[in-house]
Amino acid sequence: MNSVLIHGLGQNSSSWNETILYMIEQDNVICLELPSFLNGENVAYSNLYNAFSEYCDNISEPLNLCGLSLGAVLALNYAIDNPRKVKSLVLIAAQYEMPKALLKLQNMIFRFIPEKSFNSMGMRKKDFIELTNSMTNLNFNEGLKNISCPVLVLCGDKDSPNKKATKNLAESITKAEIQFIKDAKHEVNIDAPKELAEILNDFYYRHKV
Repeated sequence: MNSVLIHGLGQNSSSWNETILYMIEQDNVICLELPSFLNGENVAYSNLYNAFSEYCDNISEPLNLCGLSLGAVLALNYAIDNPRKVKSLVLIAAQYEMPKALLKLQNMIFRFIPEKSFNSMGMRKKDFIELTNSMTNLNFNEGLKNISCPVLVLCGDKDSPNKKATKNLAESITKAEIQFIKDAKHEVNIDAPKELAEILNDFYYRHKV
């Protein structure tokens, strides 16, 4: 059974490296590189999601999707659209209704960051801003009822901007569990990789993934 790890905005596939070291089923883990999915297309959420969906559709067996931030949005979107295709879902620092004020603030911060700081992320500063702008109107409230697989909703206990959404998301999804990871901020896979891996190992074991 394939476990697909989807990184957040500002990360790349290597952001999962230390987490994977502590995972039991390492051979079945796939780490995606999101910028590669755009392949020359306009940097917009719809294009990224369509390419991500096509990738998942081409994997024959049911998937265990685990995403952080942007990765969690993609995983949630796919699970809503393809409930029979997703065996389990782990959502880290997820938003199901985009916080417009937070995205606007994030874009303002991006504008002051030097271009060279984006080089290791596979996208230009302009791309980051265009992508977040294209996500402003995303709202998955109505689709949450379509999710029937086991769901684990996670958040760093120091990730204040996402704690409320994490609680609300867990309450809105049938079979959802929730856990806050001590001393972790937004990038849980970097702040607390061992703790995250242990939580994933337990979740996957209990659900025979």
